[in-house]
Amino acid sequence: MNTRTYVVQQGDTPRRIASRFGISLTALAAANPQSIEGEALLPGELLDIPIGPPRRYVVQEGDTWESIAQKAGCTARRLRELNSAHLALVPGGECVLELPTAGDRIVRCDAEYGSTQLARDLERLRREYPFLVVRTIGHSVLGKPIYAVRIGDGPFRLQANGAVHANEWITSLALMRFAEEYARACKWRGSFGGMNAVHGFEGCTLWIVPMVNPDGVDLTQDALRTGHPMYKELLRWNGGSHRFARWKANIRGVDLNDQFPAHWEEEKKRRAADGPGPRDYSGTAPLSEPEARALASFTEEIDFHSVLSFHTQGEEIYWNYRGLEPPQSKAWSEKLGQASGYRPVRLEGSDAGFKDWFIQRFRRPGFTVELGWGRNPLPLETIHDVYAETACLLTTAMELGMSEEYG
Repeated sequence: MNTRTYVVQQGDTPRRIASRFGISLTALAAANPQSIEGEALLPGELLDIPIGPPRRYVVQEGDTWESIAQKAGCTARRLRELNSAHLALVPGGECVLELPTAGDRIVRCDAEYGSTQLARDLERLRREYPFLVVRTIGHSVLGKPIYAVRIGDGPFRLQANGAVHANEWITSLALMRFAEEYARACKWRGSFGGMNAVHGFEGCTLWIVPMVNPDGVDLTQDALRTGHPMYKELLRWNGGSHRFARWKANIRGVDLNDQFPAHWEEEKKRRAADGPGPRDYSGTAPLSEPEARALASFTEEIDFHSVLSFHTQGEEIYWNYRGLEPPQSKAWSEKLGQASGYRPVRLEGSDAGFKDWFIQRFRRPGFTVELGWGRNPLPLETIHDVYAETACLLTTAMELGMSEEYG
């Protein structure tokens, strides 16, 4: 078996490496049985990456580097790099193509999704679809950007956010996959989820905040190492365990969905968490955490007509808050449920969530969606079902909003 040597970088996981080189996790494990079976990869560790035979393409009459690149799902510049010995394309001749990775999609669904992957994908999406607007709405405790991406410029303003809870990062991946597929449909003026994409673009301004809690997301996916700026605190708050797969809070051990000024004091008493930890600690005051402040300020600035906050799991839609929700909220939740197969639920005895605050503050339809079914965190293998349900819920919410009058 031919292989190349790869030096493990900070943040690498077996799935991410396999995705990067377009090979299966099984093939990577077979080439590196001792390393892949261990607890965590170490930066600087050497791995063997299996190399398959090159892909080749027979040049056709009228082909250009650009036309071949479009067929191959890569850039013309990359093609020229792979074929540096060829100064011109000759019909009947062969050129080397890049080895396949994850198809021609920018957002890959075959590896863990953290803040580095998010930043990379947003930059590539912005280049591919110039009509997308990407902005930073704030920063996390550790200074990582909290991004928002806008698609459309219609009168109905809708927000979708994900990964408020760290171990629910699969919601970020689903939302980013939605952003790419919707943008693609808009570019080619096609349909998407049964909705005319151009109609959606012209009727709805959709803002997606894919990863509200980037510090927490990265903590759940990457091994806690001694060089981490909060190593001692995190280890203590996590009961001495280095395993953070079930961590929901931000990096200071505050549950961001208990941070909003909607009867915060009552929720703090109900949770009865006396200090930072993996979940349920409401913090020292409402909006004490920069991630919660960023989301609240952004929501105030844009003045959204409706919001959907994506969590996992349970296949449920929470639509009410203390009787403050507008009359259409129940009807919207029923239509969202019919479209997705999820169950609308009137939730009682819960406060201080983003949806709660939005309804109390604006008296407009707000929803918490519990994606998927099973256990938290949802395994990556469920992403295709989770994405399909996310797309169904968002396109239905867009159509519901566009059916009403907004100035």
